[in-house]
Amino acid sequence: MIERYSLSPMKEIWTLQAQYNRWLEVELSVMEALEELNYAPKGSVQKARTKAKIDVQKILEVEKIVDHDVIAFIKVATEDMGDEARYFHKGLTSSDVVDTSLSLAMKRAGEIIYNELNKYIANLKKLALKYKDTIIVGRTHGVHAEPTSFGLKILGFVAESERNKERLEKAIKEISQGKISGAVGNYANIDPEVERIALKKLSLSPCKVSTQVVPRDIHAEFFSSLALIGSSIERFAIEIRHLQKSEVLELEEPFKKGQRGSSAMPHKKNPILCERLTGMSRMLRSYVSSAYENISLWHERDISHSSVERVFIPDATLLTYYMLKKANYLAEKLVVHEDTMRENIEKSYNLVYSQRVLLALVDLGISREEAYKIVQEDAMKAWNDRKNFKEILFEDYRIKEKISKEKLEELFSPNYYIRNVEKVFERFDFS
Repeated sequence: MIERYSLSPMKEIWTLQAQYNRWLEVELSVMEALEELNYAPKGSVQKARTKAKIDVQKILEVEKIVDHDVIAFIKVATEDMGDEARYFHKGLTSSDVVDTSLSLAMKRAGEIIYNELNKYIANLKKLALKYKDTIIVGRTHGVHAEPTSFGLKILGFVAESERNKERLEKAIKEISQGKISGAVGNYANIDPEVERIALKKLSLSPCKVSTQVVPRDIHAEFFSSLALIGSSIERFAIEIRHLQKSEVLELEEPFKKGQRGSSAMPHKKNPILCERLTGMSRMLRSYVSSAYENISLWHERDISHSSVERVFIPDATLLTYYMLKKANYLAEKLVVHEDTMRENIEKSYNLVYSQRVLLALVDLGISREEAYKIVQEDAMKAWNDRKNFKEILFEDYRIKEKISKEKLEELFSPNYYIRNVEKVFERFDFS
């Protein structure tokens, strides 16, 4: 990932230093298990831990010669060891180390993302509560539909994010699997009890069955959950982008002091952050395809997945974390124009109240078909003539015969549309 979008503490997980440290963590956990089961002399692990050396530059230099990153790591890590080096990587294949440490990395990355997602949910809840009684026009197909609550609109993002939290929690649990089962996963040269003990020390669980690698459907589930988080953030960003249009201007993303929107037009305040998040979500979804493609490997394993994962796994976690950090900023600092929300209801000539008029006529005994025809004719006249819908209804003899002016006035109350919003809020925990 480019430095621009790489934020701490996520980016530190994916450094080469951190990678080799995890490899060593796995190797030493296996040595501990060997020692506990009397496959290695007592004290071997302590000596190995003291003498193990992680020199990134030297590992890279050795790799140029041996053309194998794990062999280079082992050579450098054990070069100062004595007899205990015989038990370092004993009975293991490279993927035992690489895949188990990768599970560690994804688990830790997932936990960072999970914590940031929790903050995002909390910020959205604050926003929803604050604007629970704020009237905004609801839009379907981008067209005015009926008034609703801005807080209720935000509550939809809360619910979606809570579902994503549940998915991520499950995916983190699933990704927390390792394998110490040897070259083709048959434990020919390693006792399954070594795997159990070693993985427990790493807070991982053994795969029920592995080949030479951890099955990649487990990875695919994790990255699917990240893509869903990204898509949810994108939906929030798109909502802001539309409502920031000059002719709408109900919301604006934060605009910092000293910030500039255009090199040519000094008046511009562009939703650049929301647009950035939209683009990032596209990229995040594209990584899911790579994760799915990696599921089908030849027999017990080929290496076609490796090069792909070196790119998309760090990038996907870095992108998700970046998106959540920025989504939190949006939720905390969002500029809300309540007055414009009210004003915009009038821009469609009060047509948003058409269903209330329709239902009032039906309640008075007119057939739905006839009532719909009357209301639609008056609605189209209001739209085409740019005239207030309510005034046209006042003039329609078919309406006047059935509904008094006072009763008709009551039908044009926006507060009617949020009378049950509280019941939806009661479905959520705001404690």
